[in-house]
Amino acid sequence: MPCGTAAGLRSSSQRADMALVYCDRPATTAGTFTKNVLRAAPVQYCQQLLSTKHMFRAVLGNAASANAATGTAGLEDAQLCAQHMGKALELEPSDVLLLSTGLIGARLDVDSMVAAVPILASNLGQDPDDGIKAAVSITTTDLVYKSAALALDVDGQTVHVGGLCKGSGMIHPNMGTMLSIVTCDAPVKPSVWQAMVLDAVSNSFNMISVDGDTSTNDTVLALTSGAVGIPIIEDATSDSGRRLSSALTALLQGLAKSIAWDGEGATCLVEVQVTGAKDRCDAQTVAKSVASSTITKAALFGHDPNWGRIACSAGYSGVSFDPSRLDIHLGIHALMKNGQPLEFDKDAASAYMKDICEKRGTVIISVSIGDGSGCATAWGCDLSYEYVRINAEYTT
Repeated sequence: MPCGTAAGLRSSSQRADMALVYCDRPATTAGTFTKNVLRAAPVQYCQQLLSTKHMFRAVLGNAASANAATGTAGLEDAQLCAQHMGKALELEPSDVLLLSTGLIGARLDVDSMVAAVPILASNLGQDPDDGIKAAVSITTTDLVYKSAALALDVDGQTVHVGGLCKGSGMIHPNMGTMLSIVTCDAPVKPSVWQAMVLDAVSNSFNMISVDGDTSTNDTVLALTSGAVGIPIIEDATSDSGRRLSSALTALLQGLAKSIAWDGEGATCLVEVQVTGAKDRCDAQTVAKSVASSTITKAALFGHDPNWGRIACSAGYSGVSFDPSRLDIHLGIHALMKNGQPLEFDKDAASAYMKDICEKRGTVIISVSIGDGSGCATAWGCDLSYEYVRINAEYTT
């Protein structure tokens, strides 16, 4: 059950800036976190709790302050917020997980957050737009809020999977990404749920890039309540396990693409499809290398079908492949075959990119590096002048 409220944390906006996701029963919880050494206080807090228990009841999130690089004082601020949220919900503080986003180095406005905690608790289930408010509450430079949900049949019962996330800049995840809260109502063994979440994150949030920066706060928290009356899923390879895992991956891929599409200053989403690799890991590495390439992203913004940049970024990915097997397509336009450049209509290829960007659509780049079975897809966006403006003026 989600809700959000405006606690006054945003200095120049009345938008909602505190979110609460609450479960009416203990929920099996999995988490993935940033690998940045400078881990934010809420990341440290959650990692410590998840190392000792796997059942939680609530997640409290905030915008405006990342509570990162704030030392022991930041961790104390986080713990205080959890204590007050727990009290308002009649829970133990250790039943509440945390996530934060905003300016690095800024401590939480604890007074405003503590004052808003009872409002969040009392607002649960009161507004049909609570889900939207919760999603808005954790946005920063995002142009849109991001949420999704789906339902699937498992053992004759309807299982629901939903999620919300935020992300627009500092997107180059190495764990999960940005902030995301996922909810489910299937009963799942804790170790199996953690494995499902890790696999889904590997094929979704870990396959996007906006600007090459991995945040201090990247967090994915996934809670499943077990409220649906089906046998507990104890094996991810069982029929019910595969169905739930596929649904979870599909949900997170949708959320991940919404982040890449909403990259700071972006005018299009780019999807990089890699085939012919030795295995999935190699394919993922090449796909993300192309999607992350600064010069490729700049070429996308300029509608320049410069296939050399794509070939270059595949080549420096760290994956060994035979250059004479390299094929590259831009949409329907074949640019390279068996390592040889092809004659193609540059004006038509440029027009393809321009038309996609004007429609805020998806530019497709296809890369084949051999005849292996490994394949993967990564997502990114173009790099525009607006990205520089946003980040040049972030604190001023």
